[in-house]
Amino acid sequence: MTSATAHTTSADERVPGPAAPDAAPVDIAGDRVPFARLVSLEVRKMVDTRSGMWMLITMAGISFLVCGILLIWGNEPGDTDFATFLGLISMPLMVLLPIMGIMSATQEWSQRTGLATFTLVPRRGRIIAAKSIASLVLTLVLLVAGAVAAAVSTLIGGGEFTTDGVSVGGLTLTALIFTLQGVAFGAAFLNTPIAIVSSLVLPTIWTILTSMITRVQDIAPWLDLQVVTQPLIDGDMVGKDWAQLGTASLAWVAVPLAIGSYRILTREVK
Repeated sequence: MTSATAHTTSADERVPGPAAPDAAPVDIAGDRVPFARLVSLEVRKMVDTRSGMWMLITMAGISFLVCGILLIWGNEPGDTDFATFLGLISMPLMVLLPIMGIMSATQEWSQRTGLATFTLVPRRGRIIAAKSIASLVLTLVLLVAGAVAAAVSTLIGGGEFTTDGVSVGGLTLTALIFTLQGVAFGAAFLNTPIAIVSSLVLPTIWTILTSMITRVQDIAPWLDLQVVTQPLIDGDMVGKDWAQLGTASLAWVAVPLAIGSYRILTREVK
């Protein structure tokens, strides 16, 4: 019995080994990914996905389609001028550019890649900024494609390379504003279909209501982004127009973007 007790005692005893080193703490205070790389990655994500690629192809294709239609059926003097082509190309682009911004802002939530993205880049504010800048970069690329289509069509049609009636700088700024509006709506709703419908319907409803209700017609130009950007495109901006552009941009871009940024920064990723 003594030998059995001794055997049990020796079996229960464990020789302490060297203490395991403490695991290195995970640094979630920041990330080491350069911001320029984040922007390039967001641009690639918008181009590599099937929906994003076809959106860009559609927008570029519409530019050449509009030019082709005008070359075939445009018979009035000045129909083949560069300014005419550029103005017509910008009309469908202003409708589609917010949708591109929405798709960029909702990508992490609609495709369920937010967990991977925000794990690799814990500071979500950098992702929001990268998505905004990536959308603006693609907007400039699409505007260049539209300008090339307008220039080629002008050469084919024998028109004049003039920008009378269209401000290139104003057109570019307007396109960037509408793109940021799409990013803002996408961040605010974090749902692609709802954000697209809201970005198309809400401004239209506001324009209809302000045209029907006399009491709000005086403040309508201060809060209607579609109305206040027209002088910007035409190159007829004056002091009051810039003030109205600022207030309308605040209402339709800055406020939704602030709401969306708060939601992205505080929402639990599943």
